[in-house]
Amino acid sequence: MNTTIAYTVAMAGITDTGRAREHNEDAIAWDESRGLALLADGMGGHNAGDVASRLCIDTLNEILLPTLDKPLRLRPNKHMSRHATLARRAVNKANTAIYENAEANPARKGMGTTLAMVLFYDDKAVVAHVGDSRVYRLRGRELEQITADHSLVRELLEKGVISAEEAEDNPYSHVITKAVGVRPRVVAEVQEFATQPGDVFLLCSDGLTDLVDERDIAEALGAFAGHWQRAAQHLVDLANNHGGRDNISVVIAALGGPR
Repeated sequence: MNTTIAYTVAMAGITDTGRAREHNEDAIAWDESRGLALLADGMGGHNAGDVASRLCIDTLNEILLPTLDKPLRLRPNKHMSRHATLARRAVNKANTAIYENAEANPARKGMGTTLAMVLFYDDKAVVAHVGDSRVYRLRGRELEQITADHSLVRELLEKGVISAEEAEDNPYSHVITKAVGVRPRVVAEVQEFATQPGDVFLLCSDGLTDLVDERDIAEALGAFAGHWQRAAQHLVDLANNHGGRDNISVVIAALGGPR
């Protein structure tokens, strides 16, 4: 158990193939006692996407879960806490595992995965991500996207090449600029946030956010507060009711009162 977490944590999640795909290439995992939530959305030919996402999640669990059971002895980076440093190093190892697996299996060449991770400690949340899987935080009634997509459309939008309206239905909307396992090295974007009792963190794949707007996401999290598995199922149902064009995955991590 990660005894450093300041608040109680309740987690739930679901991954669904959707209504258009034959295979589910997403993978999720969570561990309430250690304050860890993970989500990956794989990509690659010959169904290699599910290999990449599962290998990513499995590698992260193998590294992080035993480490979180004991005091961290990592030397913190001068710009990052020990837990943030741990998260980034774990992603590096997952990247190596996927890349080397693809090198050894030519049919899997180029496979990779997005990643969204939340790791709680003390009264903080470490959020790490690669690609366009997102992390949102609901605080009170305000839902905020706290990760920025590593995508071509976002880069074009930030550079002023396209407008916000053009970004909505852009043909390059699913082109990501960073993924775990595609190249020998990857640098995860790692942030750290102060947490409060009642905060709800949502990890989700683009199968949800492409079809369900943020207002409906916030309403669902509020309506099913305290019933997080039902909330997760409702979000997946919303995406499927809008066509379910992709695999749909969500993990919810809700903070309660002090431990």
